[in-house]
Amino acid sequence: MLGDLPHQDLHKLSQKYGPIMHIRLGQVPTIVVSSPDAAELFLKTHDLAFASRPSLQASKYLSYKRKGLVFTEYGTYWREVRKLLSLELLTGAKIEMFKPVRREEVRGVVEVLKAAAGARKAVCVSEMVEKVLENITYRMVFGCKDDRFDFKPIVGESKELVGAFNIGDLVPFLAPFDIQGLVRRMKKASKKFDEFLEKIIEEHVKDAKKQEGQARDFIDMMLSLMEEGSMKEVKFGKDNIKAIIFDVLAAAMDTSINVVNWAIPELLRHPKLMKRVQDEPREVVGIDRMVEESDLPKLNYLNMVIKETMRLHPKGPLLVPHESIEDVKINGYFIPKKSRVLVNVWTIGRDPNAWSEDAEEFNLIDSWTLI
Repeated sequence: MLGDLPHQDLHKLSQKYGPIMHIRLGQVPTIVVSSPDAAELFLKTHDLAFASRPSLQASKYLSYKRKGLVFTEYGTYWREVRKLLSLELLTGAKIEMFKPVRREEVRGVVEVLKAAAGARKAVCVSEMVEKVLENITYRMVFGCKDDRFDFKPIVGESKELVGAFNIGDLVPFLAPFDIQGLVRRMKKASKKFDEFLEKIIEEHVKDAKKQEGQARDFIDMMLSLMEEGSMKEVKFGKDNIKAIIFDVLAAAMDTSINVVNWAIPELLRHPKLMKRVQDEPREVVGIDRMVEESDLPKLNYLNMVIKETMRLHPKGPLLVPHESIEDVKINGYFIPKKSRVLVNVWTIGRDPNAWSEDAEEFNLIDSWTLI
């Protein structure tokens, strides 16, 4: 029933059967959510009932048996890891600590673009943005840019494997046979990723002794927490660190480049919008200095372009699946425990009832309120 573009196939079904739709994928009862109101019911009103994640082969092999955050089932471990990320790793002070790194990398790419413009040389903006994002991510997570470790191919394949419809997840008795060969690929990718991370973590352990415990990056911070035993209710070791790093890399390395890859073509199709995006920084910031992070909230039109791009071209058209942890009734429909929930954000972004009649068009005026 579902082809190479399952979000579009599910979209067509939702047009016939409605925004809350029950289907059976193999042996798994699945609820497909396809409107903003329906998504609010599942992700906000009844968020605790659907807070967990299903156990997938991808989460077993690529997330160290669900020791990260994205694929972890709801419970004590999920709460502890979430607390660690929000109170220790991703605080405003920690993000501010890496601001010089981000500024240095952005300034470097701006200088390259200026030189290319002066020489009238063509450049691939997507490749340059992708590289600068990689460099920023590596320096924040690992403390350096290291050509020995190229995580991009591994992370790319891992995300492809996570997004694949795996027969073994849908028909459990077929899982041991690995009919599609996905588990074999998962094991291979996981082994390579683990070898890289093991070397990097060992180097950080040795360097930490020389640095007298001064944290330089995310790995140093997590190693420090591991040594301190900060997570009282759960065991926190190297595999947990590796799983969290996988989540961070997967989230950081794709989303922004996806926005750039789609925003540029959309703006080329709409020259008036592009001119306004170009003029706004000159009006707000001026031409005597580079745009800083503190300027971004003031660039209202640029922010609307980013939101509109993400509305029409979400990186993940289907959100990571949720799973119900108890029986629940929504809008008169009984949803049993262990039901899987797929939120089709691709359809939600094109819902004419939520946006406008021409919801499939790149349209800032109708989609977003001008500030």
